[in-house]
Amino acid sequence: MSKIAFVFPGQGSQAVGMLKDVYAASEDAKKMIDEGNEALGFSLSNLMFEGPAEDLTLTYHAQPALLTASAVLLNELTKEEIKPDYVAGHSLGEYSALVAAGSISYIDGVKTVHTRGQLMNKAVPAGEGTMAAVLGLDAEELEKVTAEISENGDVVQLANINCPGQIVISGTVAGVEKAGALAKERGAKRVLPLNVSGPFHSALMKPAAEEFKNVLANITISNASIPVVANVTAEPMTEAKEISERLVEQLYSPVRFHESVERMLNDGVDTFIEIGAGKVLSGLVKKVNRRATVHAVYDMESLQKTVQSLKDGE
Repeated sequence: MSKIAFVFPGQGSQAVGMLKDVYAASEDAKKMIDEGNEALGFSLSNLMFEGPAEDLTLTYHAQPALLTASAVLLNELTKEEIKPDYVAGHSLGEYSALVAAGSISYIDGVKTVHTRGQLMNKAVPAGEGTMAAVLGLDAEELEKVTAEISENGDVVQLANINCPGQIVISGTVAGVEKAGALAKERGAKRVLPLNVSGPFHSALMKPAAEEFKNVLANITISNASIPVVANVTAEPMTEAKEISERLVEQLYSPVRFHESVERMLNDGVDTFIEIGAGKVLSGLVKKVNRRATVHAVYDMESLQKTVQSLKDGE
């Protein structure tokens, strides 16, 4: 029997215009988005629909925007009675996965990731840290590169282990630039700067993690009704206590997305549905296993296509 995983994207997937058609087409979506605006105390939807892009990209705007997109599209998809066996998210997307698993409410999620973004920005103000994708170099060799640069005083480390041949590094602007140049010398095919405003999943985020513990202590985190494959361990989790601990660790630990996909594949998952802005994770899943069936739900048209395809048994 086929098993399904819902996967949820993280920062970098945001784009001006996201959810605009869904807001217009669905009363439920409109209600959820309006409730999110009210909970935050500003019009997040205006930023999502109209931009400007540089404001939407700021971590404390991008995070609630991406969670909102995933939660709204998830709600539309669940009306079709499509249920997952596993959920997982990439970095910030882990919060969307927890909403899907009933561990965190949508409104708590939106408020929490907005605060998370503010703490991350405070730890390393926008422009001081960054991330880049390194293509075509294995993790062991790239680890040597980042260690060499860090030893010379510019912090940089592996942040997202996404799929074969694609690893994201994170650190100070100088650290990432120097590591990128050295990685090319050591055989990397390309180094691509990412559309993010901070050095996420690096040791530079530890001050934010300390403060973030108090934020999580003030929201209700329940046991998950669906196993959530954790970024930090690449293993399923359902217990509220573990979820809370992993969310703190996740701020400064690498995202083990490649291993998470492998873990779900080994447990019999053959269909992955990416829910939220963009199609980045669909591409990563395919690079991990070309035989996996992937769908991306990012607007009303893609939602309808996915539902039809699943009903047709594709």
